[in-house]
Order: sequence, then structure tokens, then C-alpha cells
Amino acid sequence: MAAERGARRLVSSASSFWVCCLLLLLLGRRGPGAAAARSAFPPPAPGSSIRTFTPFYFLVEPVDTLSIRGSSVILNCSAYSEPSPKIEWKKDGTLLNLDDRRQLLPDGSLFISSVVHSKHNKPDEGYYQCVATVESLGTIVSRTAKLTVAGLPRFASQPEPSSVYAGNSAILNCEVNADLVPFVRWEQNRQPLLLDDRVVKLPSGTLVISNATEGDGALYRCVVESGGPPKYSDEAELKVLPDPEITSNLVFLKQPSSLVRVIGQSAVLPCVAAGLPVPAIRWMKNEEALDTESSERLALLAGGSLAISDITDNDAGIYFCRADNGNDTIEAHAELTVQAQPEFLKQPTNIYAHESMDIVFECEVTGKPTPTVKWVKNGDMVIPSDYFKIVKDHNLQVLGLVKSDEGFYQCIAENDVGNAQAGAQLIILEHDVAIPTLPPTSLTSATTDHLAPATTGPLPSAPRDVVASLVSTRFIKLTWRTPASDPHGDNLTYSVFYTKEGTARERVENTSRPGEMQVTIQNLMPATVYVFRVMAQNKHGSGESSAALRVETQPEVQLPGPAPNIRAYAASPTSITVTWETPLSGNGEIQNYKLYYMEKGTDKEQDVDVSSHSHTITGLKKYTEYSFRVVAYNKHGPGVSTQDVAVQTLSDAPSAAPQNLSLEVRNSKSILIHWQPPPPATQNGQITGYKIRYRKASRKSDVTETVVTGTQLSQLIEGLDRGTEYNFRLAALTVNGTGPATDWLSAETFESDLDETRVPEVPSSLHVRPLVTSIVVSWTPPENQNIVVRGYAIGYGVGSPHAQTIKVDYKQRYYTIDNLDPSSHYVITLKAFNNVGEGIPLYESAVTRPHTDTSEVDLFVINAPYTPVPDPTPMMPPVGVQASILSHDTIRITWADNSLPKHQKITDSRYYTVRWKTNIPANTKYKNANATTLSYLVTGLKPNTLYEFSVMVTKGRRSSTWSMTAHGTTFELVPTSPPKDVTVVSKEGKPRTIIVNWQPPSEANGKITGYIIYYSTDVNAEIHDWVIEPVVGNRLTHQIQELTLDTPYYFKIQARNSKGMGPMSEAVQFRTPKADSSDKMPNDQASGSSGKGSRLPDLGSDYKPPMSGSNSPHGSPTSPLDSNVLLVIIVSAGVITIVAVVVIAVFCTRRTTSHQKKKRAACKSVNGSHKYKGNSKDVKPPDLWIHHERLELKPIDKSPDPNPIMTDTPIPRNSQDITPVDNSMDSNIHQRRNSYRGHESEDSMSTLAGRRGMRPKMMMPFDSQPPQQSVRNTPSTDTMPASSSQTCCTDHQDPEGATSSSYLASSQEEDSGQSVPTAHVRPSHPLKSFAVPAVPPGPPSYDPALPSTPLLSQQALNHHIHSVKTASIGTLGRSRPPMPVVVPSAPEVQETTRMLEDSESSYEPDELTKEMAHLEGLMKDLNAITTA
Repeated sequence: MAAERGARRLVSSASSFWVCCLLLLLLGRRGPGAAAARSAFPPPAPGSSIRTFTPFYFLVEPVDTLSIRGSSVILNCSAYSEPSPKIEWKKDGTLLNLDDRRQLLPDGSLFISSVVHSKHNKPDEGYYQCVATVESLGTIVSRTAKLTVAGLPRFASQPEPSSVYAGNSAILNCEVNADLVPFVRWEQNRQPLLLDDRVVKLPSGTLVISNATEGDGALYRCVVESGGPPKYSDEAELKVLPDPEITSNLVFLKQPSSLVRVIGQSAVLPCVAAGLPVPAIRWMKNEEALDTESSERLALLAGGSLAISDITDNDAGIYFCRADNGNDTIEAHAELTVQAQPEFLKQPTNIYAHESMDIVFECEVTGKPTPTVKWVKNGDMVIPSDYFKIVKDHNLQVLGLVKSDEGFYQCIAENDVGNAQAGAQLIILEHDVAIPTLPPTSLTSATTDHLAPATTGPLPSAPRDVVASLVSTRFIKLTWRTPASDPHGDNLTYSVFYTKEGTARERVENTSRPGEMQVTIQNLMPATVYVFRVMAQNKHGSGESSAALRVETQPEVQLPGPAPNIRAYAASPTSITVTWETPLSGNGEIQNYKLYYMEKGTDKEQDVDVSSHSHTITGLKKYTEYSFRVVAYNKHGPGVSTQDVAVQTLSDAPSAAPQNLSLEVRNSKSILIHWQPPPPATQNGQITGYKIRYRKASRKSDVTETVVTGTQLSQLIEGLDRGTEYNFRLAALTVNGTGPATDWLSAETFESDLDETRVPEVPSSLHVRPLVTSIVVSWTPPENQNIVVRGYAIGYGVGSPHAQTIKVDYKQRYYTIDNLDPSSHYVITLKAFNNVGEGIPLYESAVTRPHTDTSEVDLFVINAPYTPVPDPTPMMPPVGVQASILSHDTIRITWADNSLPKHQKITDSRYYTVRWKTNIPANTKYKNANATTLSYLVTGLKPNTLYEFSVMVTKGRRSSTWSMTAHGTTFELVPTSPPKDVTVVSKEGKPRTIIVNWQPPSEANGKITGYIIYYSTDVNAEIHDWVIEPVVGNRLTHQIQELTLDTPYYFKIQARNSKGMGPMSEAVQFRTPKADSSDKMPNDQASGSSGKGSRLPDLGSDYKPPMSGSNSPHGSPTSPLDSNVLLVIIVSAGVITIVAVVVIAVFCTRRTTSHQKKKRAACKSVNGSHKYKGNSKDVKPPDLWIHHERLELKPIDKSPDPNPIMTDTPIPRNSQDITPVDNSMDSNIHQRRNSYRGHESEDSMSTLAGRRGMRPKMMMPFDSQPPQQSVRNTPSTDTMPASSSQTCCTDHQDPEGATSSSYLASSQEEDSGQSVPTAHVRPSHPLKSFAVPAVPPGPPSYDPALPSTPLLSQQALNHHIHSVKTASIGTLGRSRPPMPVVVPSAPEVQETTRMLEDSESSYEPDELTKEMAHLEGLMKDLNAITTA
């Protein structure tokens, strides 16, 4: 095995050609069954003697059973184990003694031959439990099953004589106790009654007859047959009366009653009604009609009762039965409550442990009602103690394990519906046996053992000088010195074993890191003696124990206990009274109490000293929740605090008026009122409605009042007078009263009901009067007064009326346009508008006066007899506009009005218009709202969005211009949508690595600071069981490595910002590929490089890597003869390739004088510039490119088509890693080394390419196929002599600085902190190499936002392989095998430009045809050699 591993390492590092031959010989000697034998018989691992967990569980458990007296009953039970378990039974918690009547069947079931049951003797009824025991292993118990014996028949109600009209429904009652309902049947005229769709028996035993006919008239009685003689009820006669053809009242004969059912059971909600006409029954649930015809689980029984089968949790709710006969409707309702039996969300798991350790058995259950949990060990109840504790409500923690703790532990969950059990086994190993790998939840964090298989070697001696450096009431700190055997002790870990004196149960606490020589033992008891010892561990195992150290904890100071019976109640809207009693353990005289209280949602706690047992806190906020706690003080200090109690102050009437009241005239008789609630801090309770008061402006005392209930924020006031001005005010209501009202706000109804189904007509006139910096505009309304006009829109601008637009009220007839330029020609337009749109515009133009015009007297010529004289003083716009951000969707706008008095009191009818918008998207329109105060609360905004606000004031017919804008950005909110477009792809050549790509959430609501990738092989696993991978916020792709082959994985992504985590994306499934030779080969070759800077050996120009085809599918190689043939073929192929390359080189150097002239002409046409006017696509290479790939000796183990988005391309780490191939170009290459940087990892490359979803735009001469390997050794001709590359364009400067800056700029666009990983080389002539395409010099022609792709490597066959450095590429700090990077040599940029131009103009078709024919001949020869 060692030789085999050594051979594999040599192959993977490709150290030499002879090593490859040696590998073939070694593999040839091994048979094909060696690998299979190795996998079938693995070497024994350390710890193979560990005892395994024994399967021990119940195959069948008893279930609840109903029986009758005298019958036989079987309670099933069967358990599995090897050896077979012993079965016993418990009844009501006590072992059952078996006799002739109660026998144990061979499978373990309990058989009761004759059930005994009487009024005073019920020996068989009760709770039964099956107990299975295996000697030397343990005991398990089954769930409990209830055996119920039906009692003696007794009738709670019996059928009574009744009559029914033909076609109606009738009921006959027969109610017995619930146990006997299954044994009830009915007789008609003392003959068994056959039930059908028209005649049914309800679960209560009641008989329902629907659509009664004459044949239903008979004598009826019910019979109970529960063993023994049958019990008959009284007989009752049912008379069927003919239809009287008159109406009768609609009544319920049977109404539904509330039911409780378990999931999976059935339920019947009875509902029977009678009346004339015959009623129809309809059912509704939560006010939604139920479709009983198309539903598979809902059915309508005779008379109208509703039957529900296979009940689910969604069936819970209130059901309404509605009977309707056309004349009358009656309704009854009942509630269906659905319960669920206990189910396990997480069952206990088997645990290995050592003595003295702490363990936790986890158990999570669900059910309705919530189940209670108890634990059983080997069939006996676990009683909580100092060492057995119930943690997190359901889990069992065992502290300081001892050998007797071994066995089976069961978690038993129980509620009113039923019970269930689940168990696990605990095995305690010897200390020298390592614990096998288990789920991390099995052990507590304090005692998790990391024992590895021990190796032979010296063990440490006992730690020295163990002392208790700190002793308190409930903890002790121990310190010690290193063992004498290891005075440095840097690699030693320590375990502290401790026990309470007088007990045998020992616990352990481990140090947190190697070399640490102190530990603090917590959760000790005061005034108690503990015994401590310390052991050291090294890599060989545990050493000697130190001498026992006896330490007693300090006695606890006698402080008061918590004050019992603390209560708090609200005394008023601003005060709360708290009461309590004296602590039971006062430990001396109580001096005083301290009452702490805190408002909910804050972290500032206040306190007050109290000497009595009650106190009233005053000055609190109204309708606000507070928490209270009390601490008692004695002479030693503060005692134990009570639990917090929470109470809310009483509500009160609102202390502020509603906000943003606005009026909208709808027509001549109605006005629509809009408002917003008072500020939250002033509501003082739940707003139950609003009180609206309004009056005519001319009559102050006539006030009309209306109340709006609920939370609506608008109301239409109708029935108003035409053309009348009304005043409105609004107040908010709570259950405690009415709050303050708003100021009066006025609006005037229209004179008539105008038409608003079309836009207004053109205004009848428009007049303008220019001044120096303003123009006074006046107009008259449209002639057609029957169309609603909501206002006028004035547009103006120099030469065009569309530069600015101002809207004014419909009552206004003039406006002054200010802030204009003197001596400028303005075009003005006026349009009337309403809710339908804007009407036809009216145009006018005017030229403002020059500055030299000193005329102060402005005469206004009235051209129309009803045009009013304009006011020359327009209103000043509001100033000091401020935006205060309140939340993620609310901003408060405040401003000042300089036209108001200093106290800023509004006493007139002016109002303000607030407008706001955001610039994202750019075409967003303004939103407007009116306000009558100097502030407005803008709600409904988007989170983390910049808004601009401005305000204007309107008073009567005058309006101001818009104020200066204020800006505000709403607060961030957690993302409300998950990352989108999540895709998972496999990484080429690395089947264990996948790449996850995604896009940011649509609703990020802030800057994304990071992502979390969850992945698991079980899509239904709890989210805390998924593996997580954090990713920084500026990345949209991530690699996950070391996955299992041929396994389905599920991926979810979650985004976060500064406010928290957003929702998760839907799970995306991806199956990793299967392993094959093509997957393994590249990885094996790359793994040989031992990191950055390692070199491949010089194998000569004829060396070729071994082909994967030389190995058989099972890992066996070909014979030595086949290996020799293979080497001959490879060498022959290399020789043929060299000949082909030489021919190409000769062809490239054949140039005629005419071609040189063409080159010079083409060079001159560039005018000294090396930039192509087109992009790289304009450079059409010769046809020789098309078939060049057929000339390559590609490795046979080609991997499948790689992902076109993520191509595994080698990337140089930095400029020093790039080694030129051609020594003649050293100076040029070194000249550029400082211009290109490649410090980014491979992941960043994947990130940038993954964002675009496409390859970088580069010309790839590969027949449209991506490269099959990371590194190609491709033949190329020698580079052109340097002298020949300087024949033209010599005066042009090499634009390498521009080139490098362009590349760097493109990388900085993607990520400002990182550079794009590229291996930049100078472009070479297209015929120089078949592997390297020509790239136009100068700025790159491809998209700068896309990352560059490093060019493939090339090497001349007539040179020795130069030193090749590798770029070690890693992901998230995990090391990965480096990959070699070879940078090709290239001529100068001028030469490349000239060659590219020659490629378009220098080659004749005949020459190309001849050369292609020659190359095809060479290919045929090569194919003949390889096939032979």
C-alpha cells in the first residue's frame, strides 16, 4: 500500500517521464480485483472494538380500544430485538398479574377472554402499557392505551310522538352515553329500519327523516345492544300530514353544537329545519360559502347536516347553518375545534460517552394542545435532580455520567388526545476508547470530547500544584502547573474531574485550548465540599491524575428571596399601582423595597424606593405598556428580584387632532374629506372613529355632526346646498371620549352639477403684461360653463412654453410669473384641466422689459369686461422647509411662512400644497397633498429612498411659487424579497466544486451587506441543520467545494442589510456529477504542484503527458507492449507536428515585394494610430484559423463540455509569476509587468463572469468550442526577428500605458477594491500560433465591464520548457491544487498591427488554397499513423 501511495504521488506531481513509465509497470502487475478487495476489506480502524448500538424498538404498540361487557379484547404489542425481548404488561402503572382470563399471546399481545364490568367492579377498564426487556441491555415501554368498557344502557332522551308535513323533515331523539352510541340502532314498527340517503342516524343516535312521505308514518323505537339483552326505548308514533299549501314559520328542529375532533377523524354538524315552503340548507365557514357538491371531504346529509371526513387542521373554525325558504331565513352556528396527537419533530439519538461527561438527549414534540414531556430510563420514570435535569422544556441533561447510567432512555409526549414515545440508547465507553463521530447535539459544549485514536508513546505525568485560586459561593477557579514530564506543556490539554463529597457521580470540565492551565467550575452549591482532580492529555492519551483537592464553597449571604404575589393594575391613564407581599425567606428584617419599572420597547429602567407593600407610579404615558419588578433589601443588601409583570395604562381620549385634513369638492351637493390619524404618541388608545362637524360659513350656529366608525380615513359628505361655502373640522374618538378638533377648513360646492366626462374647453381669453423680471398673466374661463374646471395649468419658457409649468386653483383668474430674465422672449400657454385631463391650450408671447426701463407705473388694460384687476403682490413661498425622517416609510415635512405673524398662527383660509417625488426611476411624477398647518406627514414611501419635497401656499386667488426643495432618505428596512435568479452550475474539471450565482433582491430596502448560502442534501431538514456559507455583500457568486459526487443538493440564499435578514429564496436542486476518469485526470495532474513557485521538470520538447485512455475502466493499465506502442505513437505525432509547424513558418515568411508595398500603404493609412475604428470582430482572420484545432494533439481524456459561463482558466498571481517563453522579448515583457496586476483569486474571476452570464468578449479561434484543458502545449513557430517588426510606423509611441489603464479600469468598475484576474500578453500575429488569437492593440474593443480572460499558453517545440510558475487558487481560505500558467511571447504592438492589416490584404486565394491542401495531406498522414 505504501508503494502504491508513493506511486500515486509521483504521478500526480508529474515529476518525470520515467516515473510515468514506472507507474504503468506497477499498475500492470496488479490484478483488476485489487481495488475491489481493498474497498471490501478496509483495514481495521482504531476503536473497532467499540460496542455497537442494539436495535430495540416496538413493531406494534397498543391503541385505545372500546369494548362491551363480556366480550373478548386483544391489546396488540410486538417488539424487535436480538435476542428476543421479554414482554410484560402494566395496568395503570403497575405490573399486571396474568391469569386464565388475561393471557399473554406468543407475539406479546394481551388477550382478555371475558371483560368484567359492573357498577362497582371495573377490573379491566384502565390504561395499559407494554414493557419489553432484554437482559444486560435494558427496558423500553410502549405508549399507553386506554381500554374503555361501555356502561349499562341508559336513555338520556327518548323518541316522542310527533307529526310532520309531507316533504318536510322530522327528527326522533335517542340520546345515550357516548360509549354506547356505536351500539344504537332503530326499529320501525318493531322491524329493523334500513338507513339511506333520506333517513340517517346522527352520531348522537338521533334519527333524521327528510322529505317525509306517507310511508314514513309508523311507530319508531331505538335499541341498544351492548352485550346481554337489548335495551329498548319507548315507542313513538310519527304522523305524516298532507301539505296544507300555506306557509308556516321556519324553525330549527336540530341545531349544530360545538365539536372537538382529532386530525384524521370525521365530524357531523347536525342542522335540520322545518317550515313551509320547505327550506333549503346552506353552510358557510368563516363567512365563506362551502361547496359540498364538488368537495371530496364535505357532504350534505339528509335534512341538511354537514359531514366532514378526514379532518385537517384547516377545518377548524366557526360553521354557519343557514335555512332559507324564500319567505324567511334563520341561521345557527357552531365551532369545530381540531386537536392533534403528539408528534416528534426531533427524536432522541443514540449517544456514545465516557464517564464523568455531561450529555443531552434532545426531544422536540408538537401537538394540539401542547404536549407535556416526561422521560423514562429502562422503563422507570426519570425524576429531575441535581444530575438529571429537564432543559429547554423537553430535553434531558445528564451530568457526570457513571457506568450505571447506561441503557435506553425514552421521551414520552402526552396531551388530551393521546401519547407517543421515542427512545435512544446510551453506551458509556472506557476512557481509552475514542468516541465515534456523532451529531454535535449529543454532547454539551462544555464536555465535547475530541479524542483521536491513541498512538503509542509516553503519557504525561500528573499536573503539579493544583490549587483553588478563587472560591466563591457558586463557583471555584482552579489553577495548576505543567506536569514534570512535560515542563513546557504547550500541546497538553487538561480535564478537571470533580464530585460532591459523599457522592460517586463525578463530572468533568475540559480546558478550552491547549496549554491553558486554569478552569472555572460553575453552578456549584453554596457551603458544599467538592473534591477535584486534574489529568493532562497529549497525543498519546490521558496521563496520571493529580492528588485529590478538597475545597468547600463559601456560604451564601443571607439575602431576601423574591417578593411573592407581585401584581400590577392600571389605576388611570397615567398611573399604575403595584402590590406584593413579604418574601418567604427574608433572612432577617426587610429594610425596604426597590420598585423597578420600564416602558416597553425601551432599555431605560427607572426605580423608586418603597417602604410598604404597594406603590402607585404616576406620570406615565397613556395607553402604554410597562413592566415592573420588585427587589427586597435587608442589612446584607439586595435580594432576589421578582419576575417581571407587565401592565398597560388605561386608554384616554386623544390629546391631538387628526392630521392633514383636506377637502375635495365632488359636485354641487357633496364634498369629500380626507385626513390622517393623530400622531401615535397622542392617540392614547385604539382609535374607534372620527367625529366630523360642518356648517355653512354664513351661519355660525347651525352645526351638523356625523361620526365615522372604524379606521377609514375619508368620508363623503352629501346633501349639501349648491354654490355654498362650508366649514369643516374633525376630531378623533376612542372609547374614552373625543379628542381635540382640527381648525375649521372651508370649501365651496359647485353652482351646478357640471360634466367631468371630458376635458375642459379652451379658456376664452388670455392676456399677458410683461415687466422687467416678471409677466402678469390674466385669463377668462372657457365659454362652456357646463364642464368641470379643477384648475389652470400655465406653461412658460424662453422660446418654448414647456420649460416650466404652474398649476393654480379653478377660481383664480390671474398669476404673476416671477424670476424671469430681462429682455427675453417668453412663450406662454394656458390650459384648463379637470380629473379627466388637460384641455386645449391657448398661446401668447411676451418680451420682458430691459433693465433700463425705470417705469414704475404699471397700467393694466382690461380687454374683457369681466377680467379682474390682478394683485401685483403674489404670496411669498414657504421657507425653511425641512424633512424629518421618522421611519422606513414616513417623513414629516415642516416649514415656516414669512407672511404669517411671528407666532406663525394661521388665522385665515390659506392652505399649503406639499409635493414630493423620487428620482428613481427618473420619470417619476410628483405626488401632491394639501395641508392647513405648517407640517405634513408623508406616508407610504419606499424604504432607503431619497425623496425631494417642496411646498407652496395658496390663499384665495393667490398662490406662491414652489419653495426651495428639501431632501430626505427614508430609513432602511430588512429585505422583503429573496435573492433572485439563483442558479447552480458545476465547475469544469472539478466535479466536487459547484458555483452558485444569484442576483440581488428586487426589494433590498437598503445596501446589501452580505448573503448567506444554505445547502443541504435534505430539502425538508430544519434550517438550522443546513450548512451555511457567508458571502460578502458585493459578491454575486460563490464556490462551494468538497461536495459528495452524484448527490442531490438543495441551495437557498438569504440577503441581509443593516436592519437584518430577508426571506430565503426557494430551494434550488442540483445533482453533483458522477466521478469518471475525465474528472480525475486534471485534478491529479494539478495536485502535484506543492504551492506557489514550484516548477515542472524539464522533460524535453518531445514529452507528452500520459493519456487517460491508457488505463482500463477498472484501473488496470494496458500491457507493457501497449505502453511501448503508445510512446512510439506520441513521439511520432510530435515529429509530424514539428514538420507541420516548420511548413507554416516557411509559409508565413514568404513575402513578395508587392506584399511589402501593400503593408507600407496599409501602415500609412493608419496615420500613426494603432486603434482600429471597428471592434475586434472587424478583423477577419485567414481561413487557416478555422481548422487549426485539428492540428493539435489534444489529450484523449477530454472532460465534458465545460460550463460556458465559468471556464476554469489559470490565472497568474502577480506580474512576477509571468515568465516569457521567448528570450528575445524579455525586455518588452518586463516593461509591461508593472502595468498588469493579477492578485485576485479564481473566485473573483468566477464572480465577474457569473454576473454577466456570458464569456468575456475575446476572439477564440477554436471552432466555437471552449478549451478542454486549463493548459495546452501548443506548437508555434519562432517569433519574428525584432528588426523586421520596425519597418513602418516607427514614430508612434507604444500605447501600453493606455492598454494597461483600460484593463485596470474595467476591473475597478466591477469591484473598486480588487483587480480583475487576467494574464495580459501582447497580441501576436494570427499565423504565429494556432492557440493564441490576435487582440487589437490600444483600448480593448470588448465590453470594459466584462473581465478579461487570460490567453491560452503556447510553447515553441524547438525550445526547452522554461520555468513555469503556478498560481495557487483558493476559495475562502481553503487550499486547492495550483495550476500552471504559461504566458506566450508576442511581438511589439506596431508589428502586431502591421501583421493584422496584412492578414486582410497580403494573402492571395491561390496561396491559401495550396497551403491548405498541403496541411490536409499532413493530417491524413498523421491519422494513418495514429490509427495504425
